[in-house]
Amino acid sequence: MSTLISRNITLADRRTTIRLEPEMWDALKEICARERCTVHDICKQVDSNRRQSGLTAGVRVYILNYFRQAATEEGHAQASQRRAAGD
Repeated sequence: MSTLISRNITLADRRTTIRLEPEMWDALKEICARERCTVHDICKQVDSNRRQSGLTAGVRVYILNYFRQAATEEGHAQASQRRAAGD
């Protein structure tokens, strides 16, 4: 039995499905809340910037890079500033 969860995503005029682990979906939802956008918005961005990998792999890399950037000293400082401002 697979632990992957499938969800439909709309990209421009087409609908597709991506399968991610529950933790990846949670991370993606957290990014969306922080960036005030939708999962569809992020998937459109990933789709337009990817060159060779599939959409699902591109989304995983996007999530990884997002949190790696947040883990830098500069990323921590920006997050602290946002919290102080009430964002």
